[in-house]
Amino acid sequence: MTTDSRSTVALAGLAAIAVLAVDQATKVAVRASLDPGEEREVLGQVVELTYVRNTGVAFGQLAGNGALVAILVAAAVAGLLWYFFTHLSTPWIWLPAGMVVGGALGNLIDRVGEGAVTDFVKLPGWPAFNVADFSITAGVILMVLIAELHARRLRREARGEG
Repeated sequence: MTTDSRSTVALAGLAAIAVLAVDQATKVAVRASLDPGEEREVLGQVVELTYVRNTGVAFGQLAGNGALVAILVAAAVAGLLWYFFTHLSTPWIWLPAGMVVGGALGNLIDRVGEGAVTDFVKLPGWPAFNVADFSITAGVILMVLIAELHARRLRREARGEG
């Protein structure tokens, strides 16, 4: 592994640790200050804090299907890691990789330690979610965007358009 590749992996690791730390700190605060099902308005009717114990995946999907959830999460993380390690030279790829891995680890810690994921941010028309869910979703979107922009740049360079 080259020095640049090691730096990319290290940056992804730091991003994952940052996401994991914020995710776990916010979940500890919610569990300490709210009872399950309790809701508190934060920004009027725009944002509510609510303590939801989620046995599914992001936004409550597949609730109660623990084995299927574990298989799907493991497959998704494996696919992401394969993509990451085969595209280490892609600029900024470390950021979405770290976001997704950090989020996945945050929710895994909840599943193992609490028996369910702690969700707490509630927006109008959306199921409750947490920092990990947001990080995973934003990380996947960012990874697709980075991959597409990198592919476009490579095509322009191949055509001699620099």
